[in-house]
Amino acid sequence: MLQFNNLSIRRGTNLLFSNATFNIYPGHKVGITGANGCGKSSLFAVIRKNLEADDGSLLLPEGWVIAHVKQQTPQDERSAIEYVLDGDSEYRALETKIQIAEKNHQGEQLAHLHEQFEHIGGYRAQSRAARLLHGLGFNSEQENLAVNSFSGGWRMRLNLAQALMCRSDLLLLDEPTNHLDLDAVIWLEQWLSEYQGTLLLISHDRDFLDKVCQQIAHIEQQQITLYSGNYSAFEKIRAAKLANQQAEHEKQQREIAHIQHYIDRFRAKATKAKQAQSRIKALQKMEMIAPAHVDSPFHFSFLNADKQPNPLLKLDNVSLGYSKEEPVLNHLTMVLSPGDRIGLLGANGAGKSTLIKALAEQLQPTAGNTHKAQDLKIGYFAQHQVEQLHPEHTPLEHLQQIDRLASEQQLRNFLGGFGFSNDKALEKTAPFSGGEKARLALALIVYQRPNLLLLDEPTNHLDIEMRQALAQALQDFEGAMVIVSHDRHLLRVSCDRLLIVASQRVDEFNDSLDDYPRWLTQQQTKQNLDTSEFKPGTENSAAAKKERKRKEAEQRKKLQPLQKRLKTIEEQINSLSSDQKLLENQLTDNSLYEIENKDRLQEILAQKQRIDHELEDSEYLWLEVSEKIESVSESFAEDL
Repeated sequence: MLQFNNLSIRRGTNLLFSNATFNIYPGHKVGITGANGCGKSSLFAVIRKNLEADDGSLLLPEGWVIAHVKQQTPQDERSAIEYVLDGDSEYRALETKIQIAEKNHQGEQLAHLHEQFEHIGGYRAQSRAARLLHGLGFNSEQENLAVNSFSGGWRMRLNLAQALMCRSDLLLLDEPTNHLDLDAVIWLEQWLSEYQGTLLLISHDRDFLDKVCQQIAHIEQQQITLYSGNYSAFEKIRAAKLANQQAEHEKQQREIAHIQHYIDRFRAKATKAKQAQSRIKALQKMEMIAPAHVDSPFHFSFLNADKQPNPLLKLDNVSLGYSKEEPVLNHLTMVLSPGDRIGLLGANGAGKSTLIKALAEQLQPTAGNTHKAQDLKIGYFAQHQVEQLHPEHTPLEHLQQIDRLASEQQLRNFLGGFGFSNDKALEKTAPFSGGEKARLALALIVYQRPNLLLLDEPTNHLDIEMRQALAQALQDFEGAMVIVSHDRHLLRVSCDRLLIVASQRVDEFNDSLDDYPRWLTQQQTKQNLDTSEFKPGTENSAAAKKERKRKEAEQRKKLQPLQKRLKTIEEQINSLSSDQKLLENQLTDNSLYEIENKDRLQEILAQKQRIDHELEDSEYLWLEVSEKIESVSESFAEDL
């Protein structure tokens, strides 16, 4: 287990936290939360021995392999899949030894190395890397592209895949969802839920924390407190603590009244029963969340636009893309009016950002017509807006360029709601963190009083407090808004319409956001069925029927041993899973971690590690055999 004993960390003269004392047991998944700059990443640096603690100690089990996501990606000309394979150091080491043994004609050594290679699942490493890449949004063609051909965001996905490829005992993830779309986030949730090692996860995505973590280590007021349960449970406990403080309690009641007002307003306007109920429930949940954030430094609201024309924007039979020959979206008709609150769903590359760019007038239609109101005023947030901030200008100077008539005090009061108070408003933007730059870009948009708000992943790099403030502000926005986000909480509390972007179309998604993972599964199943469908022959003669029967018999002959092998592997997996569960139950016994039981603990941990590896290998072997069965079936379908 990880033992934190009176741990204290400073950065320069700034004390991040002190006297941190708690234990994290093997296999536990812990969310690390707190405001930006509180010491979360520094804690990871201490665990990785890249930073010395100022006081106290951190004890790690001997021999533990630690995996983390690199923050920089080299200008690598190798393929993406080869880069991901580097994450498995055992695989690479044995691969090199095998190459040397082959070169030197060392037959006996080669046989021994191949035995080791088989033991670690080396022959399945390629397929394991491919599955990781696929889950994170890469297609089969992209697997073989050079690393340096990808953009920064996609390289971060490659770094994440490389970390997941590692056979780790401890996995450190620092904001892993920042560069992912919702589909990839859902996949990662599932992968982490099945991860057998210990997980420490820094994240500002409350839904992600809720799905993955069993404990929350929260950093505030220079202390680390370990809470049992997921993030929602932590919020309830913290809200109760804050409610005991009368001044904060009064502020809390004002926040709740504000939210209730919006619930009542929305209930009166709702027309879609299922979506309406889903949104009301989300807002009611937000009522419970609000008390946990009454001490947030971020409070702002969207200023009312000067005019609210209706409609604001209309797309009439529009096609969108980057060439007429290859449209991303076809025959799109859409009307945006004040009060529209739309969330876009869909797989990566389906066209969500393309649609946002078209609405923002940054991409012209390849066909059809766009009609915009004379008084349309667009507020568009995307990552390139962040990159366009002037590095030598302060937040105050950025705002003064927009409004030269406002007083300095007025502008500083406004910036204070976004966390740029006192001297922070007068600092140059260049050294700002990603979160600070995102807040500033958002502040500039809010100040300009848009009546159409277009948000493309607005919560990247924002901490939970700022995300909460944004969600709160969006409730009172009177214009139209269209949001693309992997932050499901933001979508739930901000949007009353969901549109699905798929197959070059944009359609209503009439289910709730919680139904979206099921929709993804159904689409994947449908796609698999479509690709394995028998193709009808052009003839229906007796000869054709006879040929079909012959081929069917041939396929059954090929499939029979594979299906038998699959059954054997499934029995093995069931047996190993039972052994694994038994060992996990033993590890929940707190007495096992007492010093006199050290040897017994090490024995159980060694057994579990062996079972974990055997189970992992069996699961990969099951997938490999399943893929062979699928390949044979597909070949059969093509022949028929």
